[in-house]
Amino acid sequence: MDNITHTLTGIALSQTGLNRKTRFATLALILASNAPDVDIVTRLHGSAAYLEYHRGITHSLVGLAGLAFALTAFIYFPCRQLKPKPSAPALSGGWLLLVVSLGLLGHLLLDFTNAYGVRPFMPFSGRWYAWDIMPILDPLLLLVLAAGLGLPGVLRMVSEEVGARKTGYRRGAVVGLVFMGLLWGFRDISHRRVIALLGSSNYGGEPPLRLGAFPTLSPLAWMGVIETDSALHVLQTNAFANDLDEDSARVFRKPEPSPALDAALQTHLGRVFMNFARFPWAQVDEEADGYEVRIRDLRFGAGSPGIFQASIELDPNLHARRQTFRFLAPRD
Repeated sequence: MDNITHTLTGIALSQTGLNRKTRFATLALILASNAPDVDIVTRLHGSAAYLEYHRGITHSLVGLAGLAFALTAFIYFPCRQLKPKPSAPALSGGWLLLVVSLGLLGHLLLDFTNAYGVRPFMPFSGRWYAWDIMPILDPLLLLVLAAGLGLPGVLRMVSEEVGARKTGYRRGAVVGLVFMGLLWGFRDISHRRVIALLGSSNYGGEPPLRLGAFPTLSPLAWMGVIETDSALHVLQTNAFANDLDEDSARVFRKPEPSPALDAALQTHLGRVFMNFARFPWAQVDEEADGYEVRIRDLRFGAGSPGIFQASIELDPNLHARRQTFRFLAPRD
């Protein structure tokens, strides 16, 4: 998910009552809710390095354990020297470790809900897991979380001005988190309906070998990707549609086997991309001085060439001359 959603979720968790268990709980949850994305530093080595390492060890259970102790120490030791307000709770290392762990696990869960996925068992397994129910950026979820936390703040200022008892933030935080769970449940039901609908048809006279349904901003609208023997089919559908319009699908014919394609897939970028992609589709173009092989993952930007695309240029002897990766989808 995007980092604003991660941050608001951390604040909401704090306001459910965790902020009363130890000092600096809110700070700890904000930091923990964003800490796994420290792997963004890999962008300094290019977008291909980012693809290889993003949502890797820092999004794994092993990595989260290390981050939990490191973040707890980072907050606890400097902050224990600060003099608390009389009404503030005591600084508890145990509670601080618990809230940091909750923030980190919340980050992992939020990232698991979208189509990009996570690799929770690294370094033992690089397998990707994804729930495929949420877009990386969901304006509706953002709006509800922001309203749940912001509206009580406005009411608090008004009540202070008229001398009334201060209102708390707990109710709004709980409403936001409950809405998140209900939205996940509704999207999961919609996703299952779309998967069943996609699997009930033939495409170009061929039955589906693999299929996936990927979220859009609307909980009802989904993008289906279906692989058959000869092609990949991409179409838009509705979770509560009774049938599919298979003729409306965009058809991506599978490329013929070729030495140029094999050479491209054996490059470093080719291996990294194919490890990540779930519905890869390749194009091989012969040029005057060699070949250009472009590989796309059709679960991202099927209608926009260049998005989530690996480009590998080969010389006439099939040696890689240039490898580039374009990542224009929303970052999380």
